[in-house]
Order: sequence, then C-alpha cells, then structure tokens
Amino acid sequence: MIMKYIEAPELSFKDYLFKDRQNKIILLASAIAVAIQFIAFKYVYPNASFIHGDSFSYINAAAQNLDINTYMVGYSKFLRLFSVFTKSDTTLVAFQYLLIQGSILFLLFTVFYFYKTGKLIKMTLLCFMIFNPLFLHLANLVSSDCLFTSLSLVWFTLLLWIIHQPSSRIIFYHAIVVFIAFTVRYNALIYPFISAFAFGLSRLPLRSKLIGIASGSLLCVLFIFQTTYKYKELTGIWQYSPFSGWQFANNAMYAYRYIDSADRKPVPAKFKPLDKMIQKYFDSTRDTKKHPIEEIQASTFYMWSRGLPLMKYRDSLFKKDTAASELKKWASMGPLYKDYGIHIIKQYPLYFIRYFIWPNANKYYAPPVEFLEDYNSGKRDVTETAKTWFGYKSRIIGTRSKSNKVWVLDFYPILSGIINVMMLFTIVCYIILKGWRNNDLFRKGVLMAAVIWLLNAGFTIFASSAALRFQSFPILLITIFCCLMIDWLRVMAKTGQASINVKGIPLNATDALSSEIMA
Repeated sequence: MIMKYIEAPELSFKDYLFKDRQNKIILLASAIAVAIQFIAFKYVYPNASFIHGDSFSYINAAAQNLDINTYMVGYSKFLRLFSVFTKSDTTLVAFQYLLIQGSILFLLFTVFYFYKTGKLIKMTLLCFMIFNPLFLHLANLVSSDCLFTSLSLVWFTLLLWIIHQPSSRIIFYHAIVVFIAFTVRYNALIYPFISAFAFGLSRLPLRSKLIGIASGSLLCVLFIFQTTYKYKELTGIWQYSPFSGWQFANNAMYAYRYIDSADRKPVPAKFKPLDKMIQKYFDSTRDTKKHPIEEIQASTFYMWSRGLPLMKYRDSLFKKDTAASELKKWASMGPLYKDYGIHIIKQYPLYFIRYFIWPNANKYYAPPVEFLEDYNSGKRDVTETAKTWFGYKSRIIGTRSKSNKVWVLDFYPILSGIINVMMLFTIVCYIILKGWRNNDLFRKGVLMAAVIWLLNAGFTIFASSAALRFQSFPILLITIFCCLMIDWLRVMAKTGQASINVKGIPLNATDALSSEIMA
C-alpha cells in the first residue's frame, strides 16, 4: 500500500486564532476566566505585594530616574513610564497579569500552530496555564519577576517563529524584546547567544541571519557600554555589573565557611583586610544554634546583610567619605569582591562544589517559594516612598485573608522537581528512539527548549540564586515541552512511527496513519 500524505491547509496565524471556531471559543473562555480570577484575587489582596528591599529599590530608582542601580534598571524604567498614566497599583498589577497571561497564550498557540498535539495535552496545558496561581502572585508583586517572565516567554515564542516561519517583522520584534529583557534581569545575558543559535537553525539566508543576530546584539552592546560608562563616572572603574562581584564573594563565602582555620591558605595582600574580617566572623559563629543563619546553604545573606563582613568591610572603607551615596559604596566594591570570590573558589574548588554548587543544584531542582510565600514579605507596612509612589492614604496595607501566608504555591517545588526529571527522561527517550529523523520542525523546537533548560540551569547553579520567581520561565517552558514529548511518545507507542513533516507543515503520526488507511 502506498502511503499518501494530506497537506494541511495554508492558514495564517491570525486566521488560525480568530477564524478557527474551537480556538475562538478557547480565547473567549480564557479572557472570561482571566477576568474572574483577577477580580476574585484583588478582593482578597486589594494592594500590591512588596519584597522589602528589592521592591523599594526599584521604586526609588524609578522616582529618581536612575540609569544605574543595585538591580538592572529596566523594571524601574517600566515603573516610571507606567506612572505617567496612573499611580494605581491595581492597574499596574492588572497590566502585569494580562501581560503574563497574554505571553503564555502567545507561546501556547504558537506551539499548537506549528506542532500538532492531542486534544488532551492541548486542554491540559491551556487549563494549567490559564488557572495558574503563580501568575496572579507574580503579577501582584512589585518586582521585575513578572515582567521578565513575560518577556522571556515572548522571546522564546519569537525564536520559534524565526526557526519555522521567519520574516523581517519577526526579526524586528525579536530585537526589541531581547533588548528590553536584557535591561530587566542579569539572566538575559545568555539570551543573545541563544538567539544566535536559533538564527543558525532557521531557513533564512546567511545575510538575513547575520542581520537578525546583529540587530538584537547591537542594542544589548550599546546598553552595556552605557551602563559601564555610568559606573565609570560614579566609581572611576569601568564595570558592567557590580552585582556579579558581590555575588561571587557571597557564593565563595558559603564554601569558605567550612574550611578549618588550620587549612586556610594565605591570600594576596589586597585581600588580607577583608579576609581577616571574614575569618574572624566565621570563627565566632561556629555555634549554629546561636547563629542559625549559618545553617543555611547557597543563599544570598552574605551579600545583603548589614551586620555581616561584606557590608561591614565596605562601610569601613567609606567611613571618612560621608558624602558617598549608598550606590557608590556598593558599586565601588564590585571589582574587589569579584576578584576575592574567584580567588577563594579557585583555592578550594571541592569545597565550593560541595557547599555551594550541590545545595544550589538541589534548589534549582525544586526551587523554594521564597518571597512569594508571604504577602508583602509578612509585613503590614511599606516605605514612605512606596506610599507616595502609589498614592496610598497610609503606609499600612493588608489583605482580606486570615494571614499573610500564601499556601496556594506550596505545590510548586514538588511540581518543578517532577518536571525537571520528566524533561530529562523524555529527552533521553527522544534520543534513543531517534525522534529527530522524521520531523525537522519538532526537532528544532525540542533542541531550543533543551538548550535554554541546560544553559539556564548552568547559569543558575554556578553563578546565581535559585527561587521560584527566578525560575518561573524555565519551569513553564519545560512543562510545555514535557507535555509535547509525552504526546509524541504516546503517538509513537500507538503507531510505531514518529511524526512526519510535509513542506514545513507538521503532521503527527496519527494523521499519517489516517492517510494510509484512506489510501
């Protein structure tokens, strides 16, 4: 019997969304569900939620229109732009919630458009995303997390379009989105490299690929130059990210703490005053019952706590410079702390692997809920700057819930651990079964998701901090692709063959089997 393949109709994405009856119903139902959830949520949480520290730093930077800050300035610029239209925190939260819901729907329908999926998988993904409580709590937080997650979802979706159906308009949108994401979170440092990989997988001619890669990268390079120049003006030192210096020193200290005083090696002269202060602190805090903070592994306490060595050493250097701003003090320490942190890591690599990499890998596997665990960081008030910024009548904010505890996200660490294991399992099955041979489009999509998953894991485990709000994008991404891979395995088990690609239009194995029967 000769196998015949029926080509899918040439349907634009716009027509796929708004002229397909099923999709029109889904979009309408999604809009209604999103609106109802938001109204119910804001009844319980009438005010936005704040991370006491991060949120107020973003607001202060927005109020002063700073070009550099402790954190990336993209979200502060967003807050300042938003304040032109309204001071309402409810409107801000609504915008953030619609943005993340719109972003995930854009990704989902793009996936459904390019890769045929079973109805069960499709409805499961739609229900999980539309009714996802994480989106409400991310959107309610005055922090860069919701904006960055939304931008990352749109960025990845545009990469799929670049790979499967590129156009000049898509390339332009991609350049803008990757640039904005680059200004919002340090995690986006790897995005231009991933984008270059996606352009390499696309069917674009070489000239168009180079233009696409250069357009986004050039904007990021200009931002890097502008940022380093601003730090040069402030501190006299060319640097892009003082934050990374503090992070290196912080991470190294979590390993250095476990080295016996007799086994400590001498440090270069420029590190001796700092090293002496750190050693003295560790020697005086061996009793973890009296100092419970020292029981915590792979965290960020050392880089933010005022009573701990990094902050104390910084303040000792600026003791006589009373005119120095907090930002100048903080930024000036970046190069020294980076060099010190790298030196300690090189001196004690096994300790670093055991006491930072391994605990942080466990946190990445099942990221803690962290600041999303409590509304407004468990507090009842906000700063005067936040009160003024959002036009509150009082610094006291509250919730109609019985407590500030947010229990609805407690399942996420378990879910994340399961999804990470499933992603690994399905990729191994895909490789063993040689699934890449029959569907070029699906192969490229899986490859992109796997690359992002692995690179993000490496960046987070070795250089960053793992928490649910930081890992929301990769968790959502691999959830989608795990479901696609499971659906692919289901088709394989049912038909004994992988999905088939016809003239750039994917047909799954069930469609192919139907075609054969018709023949």
